[in-house]
Amino acid sequence: MFSKIRKFTSEVRVELGKAQWPWDPSEKGFRRYKELTDSTIVVFVAMVLLGGYIAFFDFILINVVGFLTNP
Repeated sequence: MFSKIRKFTSEVRVELGKAQWPWDPSEKGFRRYKELTDSTIVVFVAMVLLGGYIAFFDFILINVVGFLTNP
């Protein structure tokens, strides 16, 4: 069992070595992670906007269906 775990971790290290990271290794400090933080902010804003869009139409549809089915 330990040989499978050791093989898995060594394969993961090899594959991570092939990955291209979203920062330049020569940069230092917070500038190193600028692309990463910018992408995170874009994803967060898109998530909030999409959540608001879905919540708005859910509210509208609940009220329309409630009005139509109210005796």
